[in-house]
Amino acid sequence: MARLAQTAGLTDIQREILSTVRDFVDKEILPVATELEHRDEYPQAIVDGLKELGLFGLMIPEEYGGLGESLLTYALCVEEIARGWMSVSGIINTHFIVAYMLKQHGTQEQREYFLPRMAAGEVRGAFSMSEPALGSDVSAITSKAVKDGDDYVLNGQKMWLTNGGTSTLVAVLVKSDEGHPEGTAPHKSMTTFLVEKEPGFGEVRPGLTIPGKIDKMGYKGVDTTELIMDGLRIPADRVLGGTTGRGFYQMMDGVEVGRVNVAARGCGVAQRAFELGVSYAQQRHTFGKQIAQHQAIQFKLAEMATKVEAAHAMMVNAARKKDSGERNDLEAGMAKYLASEYCKEVVEDAFRIHGGYGFSKEYEIERLYREAPMLLIGEGTAEIQKMIIGRRLLEEYRLQG
Repeated sequence: MARLAQTAGLTDIQREILSTVRDFVDKEILPVATELEHRDEYPQAIVDGLKELGLFGLMIPEEYGGLGESLLTYALCVEEIARGWMSVSGIINTHFIVAYMLKQHGTQEQREYFLPRMAAGEVRGAFSMSEPALGSDVSAITSKAVKDGDDYVLNGQKMWLTNGGTSTLVAVLVKSDEGHPEGTAPHKSMTTFLVEKEPGFGEVRPGLTIPGKIDKMGYKGVDTTELIMDGLRIPADRVLGGTTGRGFYQMMDGVEVGRVNVAARGCGVAQRAFELGVSYAQQRHTFGKQIAQHQAIQFKLAEMATKVEAAHAMMVNAARKKDSGERNDLEAGMAKYLASEYCKEVVEDAFRIHGGYGFSKEYEIERLYREAPMLLIGEGTAEIQKMIIGRRLLEEYRLQG
């Protein structure tokens, strides 16, 4: 099992970090994940353990108290964590998207104020783009910020906010007409606000309400919520980067990191499904021999392992491209698309190998079978990824003349 999804060219530090995370997953996550998931219970002890390991500061620069590691290191850690329980990787994903946006686009004051506490896990990040009526059409957002003296007043409803209850800092994308006259392209009249709040549900600061958890088929444990702004007053110094109208670009930069993360989650879940399938195939006997000895099962295992390897390779490529400072929306879109689709297929094959027992909650594959579908829609559906990939390919291969 350890032969799959190996990554060449890692430093000693990267290998040490991954080894530590892998041990943590095997000892602290896998033994309790299914029980916690069935109860839809927030994994506080696991989160506290990740905090002690320093993982909330993994990509935050050392000058702000973090480990200063690369996106590749982060993605490989996410892969390991998702192998244990995908929901846990979701808890750190939104945190790191906000930290990355602050690092790349925040003012110096904003970085100095937030990043040290985020690195320590004292401040937990979440980000919010989607709204109830728009899905993937970010340009159609209706939430709005209006300038009022030295503040902005925000109104609107946001949707699908991961860590909405447990977070204490939310990066919220809204329309802001100030300085952007009528007729301005929608993506040039959006602003990201850094909204601090108390953890919990209900009114978490004046004008801001987190109604409660959305009940989901899978992806349990982590809280997914709405966010309602009704006269929410935010000071102007909490505009990310200090200038309005840049929110769309800031969010899209963060989403590229998020898509690498979702690809890594798909790789981790697929690896776990393969482990469960190949293990069960050697325990279960039919017609006088292990089912692993039947050619039909061997074909399934071969296909599953090949998909795990291919998804991992594309995820690593996307992370390394981003780390190099180059544009990686093509690679991130391809990795997210392939890894999520392959994850679904590998999980289903492992489910089939388990036969009727795969339908029982006593077996871990039942949990994975409900978790995998979220990856098909998180950080953009397959159709959105194909649009991104297609447009970028036409840019790269445009005919001359």
